[in-house]
Amino acid sequence: MIASIINLIYYIFIILLLARVVFSWIRPDPYHPTWGPLMRLVFQITEPILAPVRRILPPMGGLDLSPLIVWVAASFARTALISIF
Repeated sequence: MIASIINLIYYIFIILLLARVVFSWIRPDPYHPTWGPLMRLVFQITEPILAPVRRILPPMGGLDLSPLIVWVAASFARTALISIF
């Protein structure tokens, strides 16, 4: 039961992280009635997690590796938590 909840949270977070990456690539209009609020929500959820990584490892040559690092860390955390529970 707890493993299912951990997996659900993990997959929701990964989807939000991927949405963040896609939004950063395509840069939709932040004032669009549909995409604007969705983009702000995704950025508000993911930014507190990505910002500390970005402070340690700033973007190199326009490439932001923080989503990749957070994804790997989240995968390790998920595996560790599931093995505990």
